[in-house]
Amino acid sequence: MGKHSSALISLCHCLRGAPPVDVDWMSVIGLANQTLTTPALIDFVDRYASVLPEDVCAYVRQIYRRNVQRNERLADQLEEAVVAMNDRGVTPVLLKGAATLAVTPSERRGVRLMSDLDIMVMPDEAERAIAALRAIGYEIHAEAPRESRRWFVELIRSIDVGAIDLQQAAPGPAHFYRDPVLSHCVPAALGQGSVRIPTPTYRALMLIIHDQIQDYGYWLGDLDLRHLVELRDLNSSVGGLDWEELSSHISGGVMKNALETQLVALAQLLGVEIPPALRSRLIPRLQFVRQLMQARFPSSRVPFLAMTALDLRNYRRDASLGYPRNARRGLWSIPKVDTLHFLLKAATAARAGKV
Repeated sequence: MGKHSSALISLCHCLRGAPPVDVDWMSVIGLANQTLTTPALIDFVDRYASVLPEDVCAYVRQIYRRNVQRNERLADQLEEAVVAMNDRGVTPVLLKGAATLAVTPSERRGVRLMSDLDIMVMPDEAERAIAALRAIGYEIHAEAPRESRRWFVELIRSIDVGAIDLQQAAPGPAHFYRDPVLSHCVPAALGQGSVRIPTPTYRALMLIIHDQIQDYGYWLGDLDLRHLVELRDLNSSVGGLDWEELSSHISGGVMKNALETQLVALAQLLGVEIPPALRSRLIPRLQFVRQLMQARFPSSRVPFLAMTALDLRNYRRDASLGYPRNARRGLWSIPKVDTLHFLLKAATAARAGKV
């Protein structure tokens, strides 16, 4: 087994709370840094400190402590932004890491490493939300065209540790969502503010769509270990994930394959109990084998792009159903030759957090 692949299996053992045997700790910590999962090793280190190298324990604890401090600042920043938007009549929906910050007890906030705060508002609330944030010192750093369905605006302040990514739609193409996001949210208090937070199952759906479709992970054979850990933790939360409900949200053959590929990886790498019907079909299992092979032999990433032929036609067909051509985004909006060029470029590029 290649060095990178061996480090991946060893890292997954650590994340599962099982000390690996004959481990190359330099490779494991290097991969943890690459996949942004180093803080998530804190439980493993605390449990097995007596049998682990001292420098490994010291390093993980230092990264964890720094991440605790950073995430506390992010939590304060999030509350301030929410209160400002509430004052303008906007109750935002918290996505991804922002939702995690809101529902995670303060003593566990340092486990997840995050770069920004993803906040969703309704289209008719966008101007008020931007005005509220500018009033407390934010400046617009980047903005998508207003006519774009995937409109977003990135806002920053020099005093903060992360940007706010304000958007008006859930991650990924709209046709992958059967219901409005608000129908799967619950109201919650955030300090002095009020927010909406998607249910754990719907957060899992959005995370999978983000990784596999919006971020092209399904086509590139990428593994996002940090998000697999988050899916595991969502399943371990009160009530866990409703697998039947999760599968009911699937729209089209491509999304079925993409979702089940993620679930196969979740079961195989992190030991999560997944219903057999959601981890036994051929294409998702082949995609997982591809992910492992690419981890073992990185040079195989380009040849394995041929596996897109298994689903690319279905993807274009699924995307065209009830979705205006001039509104489409993603691979189906790119001419076929350009699609190949795009994937070749992405397959050979360094992607933060990906294996």
